[in-house]
Amino acid sequence: MPAPPAAVLFDMDGTLVDTERLWLQTTADLAAGLGHTLTEEDLPEVLGRAVEHTAAHLCRMTRTSFTANALAEILSDTFSSKVAAEVVPRPGALALLAELSDAAVPTALVSASPRRVVDLVLGSLGDHWFTVTLAAEDTERTKPDPAPYLAAADRLGLDPAACVAVEDTPTGVASARAAGCSVLAVPSTVPIAKADRITLLDSLEQADLALLSTLTVPTTPAA
Repeated sequence: MPAPPAAVLFDMDGTLVDTERLWLQTTADLAAGLGHTLTEEDLPEVLGRAVEHTAAHLCRMTRTSFTANALAEILSDTFSSKVAAEVVPRPGALALLAELSDAAVPTALVSASPRRVVDLVLGSLGDHWFTVTLAAEDTERTKPDPAPYLAAADRLGLDPAACVAVEDTPTGVASARAAGCSVLAVPSTVPIAKADRITLLDSLEQADLALLSTLTVPTTPAA
């Protein structure tokens, strides 16, 4: 078997835990209250995006008297409440994390969600699975910008090209690829187009260390 990846960098919502639907429901409910029905055209501005980005989008679409900051606070509070009440791991997620842990492969959690949501999920999922964790506040720019994945690789002292990112949205895939990572993509809500350095699966139940080891060539740690 090829050498394992230097690290595996996981998205959170929709990838490891079934929270993407909670975020979509939160956004759809707020949009409806503002007189706007979410459609497929809105999804690129919602899925995989930071709270502030989605709030700004709702402001533009509804021309509400609420500020983007006020909508972001409503979205964050509502989403946090939903996550606190229900954290369900995606099929195959815990088994893959356990296999990587047994093989001593470093991992990172790389999320566009606020730290308060990340910590809620970690409290349920277990923070022991991850060598480092990054939330939206930990980088100046978030997905689809490459900054989150670059920061994760930097904290691990690794070249991003030696890492595999695991994602579920086009926004997250764009971030990981721009950082130089190979990507294992398991779409949760919207399709992900085939492209170079993207391996598509229907479920993390189909993923294991043997597969991840074929996706990239490990390099030496960064100085």
